[in-house]
Amino acid sequence: MADRYLSFTGTAPGRFLTRRLGLPQPAVLRRWSQASPEFEGGVLHLTAGKSELPGLTGLKFPSASDAPAAVVLDATGVRDVEGLAEVHAALHPVVRSVAASGRIVVLGAPLSAEDHHQAAAQQALEGFTRSLGKEIGRGRTVNLVRLSDASAASAAESTLRFLLSPKSAYISGQVIEVGPAQEADVDWSQPLAGRTALVTGGARGIGAAVAETLARDGARVVVLDVPGASADAGQLAARLGGSALALDITAADAGERIARALPDGLDVLVHNAGITRDRRLVNMPAERWSSVLDVNLASVLRTTDALLERGTLRRGGRIVATASIAGLAGNAGQTNYGASKAGVVGLVRSLAPRALAEHGVTVNAVAPGFIETKMTAAIPLFIREAGRRMNSLGQGGLPVDVAETTAWLANPASGAVNGQVVRVCGQSLLGA
Repeated sequence: MADRYLSFTGTAPGRFLTRRLGLPQPAVLRRWSQASPEFEGGVLHLTAGKSELPGLTGLKFPSASDAPAAVVLDATGVRDVEGLAEVHAALHPVVRSVAASGRIVVLGAPLSAEDHHQAAAQQALEGFTRSLGKEIGRGRTVNLVRLSDASAASAAESTLRFLLSPKSAYISGQVIEVGPAQEADVDWSQPLAGRTALVTGGARGIGAAVAETLARDGARVVVLDVPGASADAGQLAARLGGSALALDITAADAGERIARALPDGLDVLVHNAGITRDRRLVNMPAERWSSVLDVNLASVLRTTDALLERGTLRRGGRIVATASIAGLAGNAGQTNYGASKAGVVGLVRSLAPRALAEHGVTVNAVAPGFIETKMTAAIPLFIREAGRRMNSLGQGGLPVDVAETTAWLANPASGAVNGQVVRVCGQSLLGA
């Protein structure tokens, strides 16, 4: 369903009326397209504190007189309150000049266990970036990337390419940790070339967008969905040059059947399949509880375990699960759904270090907020409008926003990103 309010605020009368009434004035977001894949203009590189990072690969640094499409502030050397003053001094003069739908990325360091002044200053960067994200407006975003050490600067290239591009249009107020560099040699135009990706619940909605985006990036995509959706899955797979797999992901032998269908192995596993059965707990029968937990969480655990144990997921592989801000912030009428999606977060945080150490596989999650789908179009008008406006960007996201985030995490060059839960929510006012 079209966002008529967003369209209205783009007109002269709409801008005048919303300004006079103090209503949200969301900007039309600039998203990736084949015709316009990159922002026009360059990246302004600034520093606060004493940095020992090497140059950031592949970034263009225009002169300070240019109106930047993006700003990267290296704050890894900020160790005290005086260093925070340098953050203000660096960004204060340039924030206003950042282009509409532009990007600000702050680079931070891990919090020191031995130096509480450094820890306080680095933690302050989180409050700073999230607050700036809520006030900067015009479709611009602000994110914080924590680098584990100086070597992580090169490992952050995939993350910086994503956050500084139109692909990250609905990502703001996020803190992303980047670990030590992992070897990867990719063609940035087709980073998934030669790799096989499986998308559960891939026939429609967000799953279909994920499948399309992974295929765009070169992957051979297997579209998995329930037998009842086999026609849609088959049509999508044929269009993408992939294949379809009709399977109930909750079946006890789902992992075994996937392994048999992919004898040559799998590189990317996207757990997208999910259902809702909303009702307040006092009115929720056991079947509504168990069906949601089985599809959204138990099947993810069983399938992941089976594919790792069988070696179907090859070294260098990627697991991307779908959480939700409902699992982070909770939502009335969704105790079952919130529990299942919080469980996905727990899975990611626990499994990620072991999966990387034992299998060479990273594990991350995307946590969508209000995304414009058929499901959200059925929500009553006033609740739907509240969902759209209660974020820093003042609008709902699109399925492609989740898909682009998934593709970044699936990238072979994103091996230093592990155990992360990235909200695709336009910096929702709900949750952490």
